[in-house]
Amino acid sequence: MTIGMFLDRDGVINEVLSHRVKFVNKPKDFYLLEGVGEAIKLFNEEGFKVFVVTNQGGIGLGFMEEIALQNVHKKMQDDLAVYGAKIDDIAYCPHKPHAMCACRKPKPQMILDLAIKYDIDLANSFMVGDREPDIEAGKEAGVQTILVGDRKKTHANADMIFPDLISFAHWICKK
Repeated sequence: MTIGMFLDRDGVINEVLSHRVKFVNKPKDFYLLEGVGEAIKLFNEEGFKVFVVTNQGGIGLGFMEEIALQNVHKKMQDDLAVYGAKIDDIAYCPHKPHAMCACRKPKPQMILDLAIKYDIDLANSFMVGDREPDIEAGKEAGVQTILVGDRKKTHANADMIFPDLISFAHWICKK
């Protein structure tokens, strides 16, 4: 079985609620956070499967269409490729907030579906997020949870806390 690195997108991989961007609805609104390309390349080199699991309620609310999200994700992949980094797969929930669907974090369905598809060892895998719903989804899926970034209001009961993705990557890749 393979170890998976499940990453939230907004606030872990790219800027959100910053001076440059509030929401990422178009490729021009997508900016990688510092160190993310290097971090994902380290995960790739260590043999982790790297996945993005992201709530995209803007689709359900009518603020963006799925083709626009695909274009944002293409820009993400292109920006990461500059660093020699790659994402193995992307799962997203297009439903409105409070839709009570199984795929919207804090529910774990996106993680569980990817784990089945890629034969992932959940007990040794990680969910990296910047907010409590990410951590809750990881806990529910049975993975280790990592809280990163400066958006955190609480420690969200994460297993570990790091200032950013690159700090976690340096730590896990030196284990």
